[in-house]
Amino acid sequence: MTHSSPMTSDAAVGAAPVAPPESRPVNPWLKRLFWLNLVVEIGIVVTGGLVRLTGSGLGCPTWPQCVPGSYTPVPEQEQSWHKYIEFGNRTLTGVVGIVAIALCLGIFFWARTRRRLLLPAGCVVLGIVLQAVVGGITVHMDLNPFIVALHFMLSMLLVTASAWLVWRGREGDGPKRPLVPTPIAVVAKIAAVLAFVVLVLGTMVTGSGPHSGDADEPARTGWDARSVAWLHADTVMLFCGLVVAVLLSLFVLRSPATTRRTWIGLLVITLLQGVLGYVQYFTGVPWVPVLLHMLGACLLVTWMTWALCSLRERP
Repeated sequence: MTHSSPMTSDAAVGAAPVAPPESRPVNPWLKRLFWLNLVVEIGIVVTGGLVRLTGSGLGCPTWPQCVPGSYTPVPEQEQSWHKYIEFGNRTLTGVVGIVAIALCLGIFFWARTRRRLLLPAGCVVLGIVLQAVVGGITVHMDLNPFIVALHFMLSMLLVTASAWLVWRGREGDGPKRPLVPTPIAVVAKIAAVLAFVVLVLGTMVTGSGPHSGDADEPARTGWDARSVAWLHADTVMLFCGLVVAVLLSLFVLRSPATTRRTWIGLLVITLLQGVLGYVQYFTGVPWVPVLLHMLGACLLVTWMTWALCSLRERP
């Protein structure tokens, strides 16, 4: 007998069949990179806020060098400890860029079937470069409050993209299937647009208030801080109303539990942000609540992104 018996086959000796590439599990380090990319994007917003709130915006008075002739702070600088805070924020920009590039490489080598995510991940890398350039312009324009606001909003877009990548990293690539009726999805998108308006008005509040970014030469919009703050608060209330409306609709329609939990998280963060906003207003805008408010803005953007994504599924 020249043919192989069943007892001599690969299956009989315990050899596992080789899975096709599209069915192999994603490398766990890639999942960690998705999350790390989001964490460092939020981290650089918080450290950037620390720069502004401590008056360290011109701790390194030139860009890309810290001082003429040196990319790092030098002992004879007159900016004292402010130079270390500003330089630390600049250094973190490099860390954020390295993580974003690592994520692109991880998608390319570890997720052959998810390479369509390379384009948005690459856009994050380009956004970081653009952010660095805008940061340099901010320094050269002596912390113009409108350029500082643009700097912050670019960071919010990068946080949004990073949050979206986290969600997409755990989804499939099938066609999108809505989980809610179209009117609810439309209201949710209006809420997202309003969240963007809330953030812009928030930057104007900061630009009109006491935390201008420089300890010696304050740079402000010249607008009445009280009026801008109340406009910002009224917009937050409208946004909160839309979130509540969507959330109630999700419960009435018995939407998936994940969708409801995500929108509950968005509502909780919105309410906490409102509390922090009023604490700032009635306590004279101390820097610690403002810094927490900036962290809350990052969490709000993250959950708003996930809330929109939770309204559909990809098999």
